[in-house]
Amino acid sequence: MTVGTKIQQTVASAESVAANLKSFALDTNNQQAKQLYNQLAQNMDSIVQQLKNRAQQVMSEEPQYNQQ
Repeated sequence: MTVGTKIQQTVASAESVAANLKSFALDTNNQQAKQLYNQLAQNMDSIVQQLKNRAQQVMSEEPQYNQQ
């Protein structure tokens, strides 16, 4: 398994975590919990974007992704 593949799997997992946190925020009536879940979801969205950027960088560096 390549680093690029591992990062892509991590992106998918992180997106799933973000979606779960957003769902938790919608499901709770507790305003403090809702705020916490939303904040954590935003953090995860930021992490997802950083991972996607890294995945693009890795794909440009790994020879199996370069078409010549």
